[in-house]
Amino acid sequence: MSASRVPLSVLDLSVLVDGASSADALATTTALARRADALGFTRFWVAEHHNMPSVACTAPTVLIAHLAALTERIRLGSGGVMLPNHAPLVVAEQFAMLEAMHPHRIDVGVGRAPGTDQSTAAALRRSPDTLGAEDFPQQLVDLMGLLGDPRTEQGMWDRFRATPAATTFPQVFLLGSSGFSAQLAGQLGLAFGFAHHFDMGGTLQAADLYRSSFRPSAALDVPYMIVTANVLVADTAEQAEWHGAPGRLTALGRRTDRFIPLPSPTDSARHPDIDQANRLPSNRIIGDPATVIAQLESLAQRTGADELMVTAVAFDLSARVRSLELLAEHWGIGRPDQTG
Repeated sequence: MSASRVPLSVLDLSVLVDGASSADALATTTALARRADALGFTRFWVAEHHNMPSVACTAPTVLIAHLAALTERIRLGSGGVMLPNHAPLVVAEQFAMLEAMHPHRIDVGVGRAPGTDQSTAAALRRSPDTLGAEDFPQQLVDLMGLLGDPRTEQGMWDRFRATPAATTFPQVFLLGSSGFSAQLAGQLGLAFGFAHHFDMGGTLQAADLYRSSFRPSAALDVPYMIVTANVLVADTAEQAEWHGAPGRLTALGRRTDRFIPLPSPTDSARHPDIDQANRLPSNRIIGDPATVIAQLESLAQRTGADELMVTAVAFDLSARVRSLELLAEHWGIGRPDQTG
């Protein structure tokens, strides 16, 4: 890898394409993880969503265990696990078990959003009274302590053990798309992941806030920030735009509360909303290798990112695999054995 380029990782949401099943979506995630591992990407993270017709991953720890067993060296993690949906002890137990099975390969990416609508969140948490986010900082501190990073003299870790005899611990990342999460990550001295791929703005402000708030901790001496980006690269710009059209349509759908399976490029091209989707302002990066690499370098420079994490939206698995292969080749992260 070029000395001027930061590590590159992958985020996958297990999105259903039109006509596919949940099993198909999870099989696609598995294929992408194995290819990312063979190509030399740093991490592969999966997300938590609930009661959504277009997303298959509801339990990231289950999927992480599956992927870790089928890959060799890539780090696996959650991008993220939505902590308010779960008791910190349960999350700590699950990730401590993953770390025990796959030492030095597990990341705990933690978010405070529900990953679903309010009624589903209430069903997950068994009470609508638990829907506030005010308890999140304490929940996070409890989780950290249970995973070997206590920050106060007393806490849950004095009475409970996430695993009987840990020898290593997973790395904890705080994830977010706002200044609140950036500042909290800095104050706790945690690595921070910003959801630039949400296309909501505020990336540069969050980066500045994280670094200005950062306090060295037992977890981290200096700030470490991952910036996610929606990226699709193909051999030509025309191919990239063709495969990128379904993602533009679903992005428009999300902004109008329509969560639909990903349509094919052919159906997207004749969709009545495609012109509106193409006009939608977006920070997604789509194009040929030279264009994409230049824009990724610019993103890393502008944000000061220590690592970039890409997520690709495309109907065809082959297009997503090709995107990873071109990124690995032109970013310079390839391994000697790229036949996987």
